[in-house]
Amino acid sequence: MAELRKSAATLVAEARAKIAEIETADLIARLGDDDLVIVDIRDIRERQKLGYIPSSIHAPRGMLEFWVDPQSPYYRDVFGQEGKTYVLHCASGWRSALAVATLQDMGFTASHLKDGFSDWVAQGGPVEGQKDDGK
Repeated sequence: MAELRKSAATLVAEARAKIAEIETADLIARLGDDDLVIVDIRDIRERQKLGYIPSSIHAPRGMLEFWVDPQSPYYRDVFGQEGKTYVLHCASGWRSALAVATLQDMGFTASHLKDGFSDWVAQGGPVEGQKDDGK
């Protein structure tokens, strides 16, 4: 296999250098803020198995740019709310960093949960919808 020009880690580092990152404790403190829209970009199976941040919306990473773009046939009104603060998250903060950098390039303002859902859980953030599979 040919060597890549950039690694995934490099792409994430470049994205993080140009976007706003939110610490877990800060987002936990803001939970319930009416001006906050938390966007879970994890795969639906992650969300179903591990649960989700209360009141978060799900926007799969593969559809995010289309759901944000008002010119797209897939546009979702939730992304057109004036005065809202959008915070994206994934499991560890890598996918969400790349996603926010892309949305920023599109002209959409968002930040991301720096250390992702796994840190949210580790810091005792509330979780809903966790699948109880007896394990």
